[in-house]
Amino acid sequence: MTSILIAIGGALGALSRYELGLWITNRWNHPFPLPTFIINISGAFLLGFLNILFIDKLNLSPHWRLGIGVGYLGAFTTFSTFGFEVFTLLEKGQYTTALSYVLLSILVGLCGVSLGVVLARWLF
Repeated sequence: MTSILIAIGGALGALSRYELGLWITNRWNHPFPLPTFIINISGAFLLGFLNILFIDKLNLSPHWRLGIGVGYLGAFTTFSTFGFEVFTLLEKGQYTTALSYVLLSILVGLCGVSLGVVLARWLF
C-alpha cells in the first residue's frame, strides 16, 4: 500500500513540478533560476506544514504521510536540478547569480520550513 501511494504521489508531484515550472518560465526572463527556486521553497514550506498537520494534529496514517511527503513532495522538489543550475551559472561566469541562488535557496528554504511548521501549529 505504501509503495503504491508513493508512486501515485510521485507521479502527481512530477507533473505538478513540470506544469508550475513551465508556467513560471513563460513569465520570467532572467538568468536566476526562479522556477526551481519557487518550487523548492514552496515544497519546503509544504513539507514543514504538512508534517505538523499530519503527524501532530491529524495523526494521519504513515502510508498517506509517505505518499504525500516522499512521493508527491519528493518528486515536486528537486535538489539535482538545483545543483545543475548552480553549475551552469558558474560555468557561464555568472558568479553573483550562482551565489545568490545558493544562499537564497538555503535561507529562504529554511524559512519556508519554519513558516510551515509555525503556521500549522498555530492553525491546529
